[in-house]
Parts: sequence; structure tokens; C-alpha cells
Amino acid sequence: MTLMNKITEELKNAMRLKDKIALQSIRAIKSELLLLRTKSGSPNSFSDEEEMKILQKLIKQRKESAKIFREQNRIDLAEPEEAQAKIIEGFLPEQLDEEKIREYIKEIISNTGSEGIKDMGKVMNVATSKMAGQADGKTISILVREILTS
Repeated sequence: MTLMNKITEELKNAMRLKDKIALQSIRAIKSELLLLRTKSGSPNSFSDEEEMKILQKLIKQRKESAKIFREQNRIDLAEPEEAQAKIIEGFLPEQLDEEKIREYIKEIISNTGSEGIKDMGKVMNVATSKMAGQADGKTISILVREILTS
């Protein structure tokens, strides 16, 4: 089942259940995917990697908004943002834990022959494509930097 089909089914379920938070979240995903479709020019030709990037972008936006709302003591606005982020995360593949990410990064470093921080871009390029949708780019970046400098 493609992501768009899964989203359509979940949208129908959310409508039946009258779940406003889920509806907002799923509509946001569908909107971004439709924008990607019109931008690329062809209705069904975008990769899983592009879909995962969109989902991660939407999650990041909601988490950043929630953080700002919490800093401003606006819990009433932060909680719906966090709930939407959780719903969107449900469309991503299972996330890797930090130890598994470290293993992948060490393997990539040995395969590419990277030796220092100067090779961070090369390692990041391979790591982000290998772990697309399974790990946050910020986490990957922090761990790559840590491993390359140690």
C-alpha cells in the first residue's frame, strides 16, 4: 500500500471518528504530498525517500512550534502540535535507536575511508540516504560529528 493510499484510508477513519487532531495532521501530509506531485509534474513518480523527507519536515515543524509554545507558557497550543507530531510519526517506518545509528555510521565511515571532520559531508550524504525516514537528520549529524572527532 502506497503512502497516499494509507493516508486516504486514515483520513476516512479520522472523519468517521471525528478526530480533529488526526484530521489536521493527515490533511497536512496529504497537502504536502499533493504539492510535491504538482511540483514534480507527474502524478505518481516520487520516491519513498522524498515522502519520508516530507513527513520528517512536518514532524520537525510541529515539534519546533510546540517548543516555542511551551517556552511562552502556551500549553494549550503546544499539546495539539505534539499530538499532531505523534500522528505523523505513525506514517514513518520504525525509528532506529541511537546505538543502531552509531553502528551504521561506523560502518559507513569504514566503508568510505573517512578519517576526520573534513569527511563529514561525505559520511552525512551516505548516512542520510541509508537511514532515510528511520532517523532524524539532526541526530545523525550529531553522532557523525562525535564519531569523526573521537
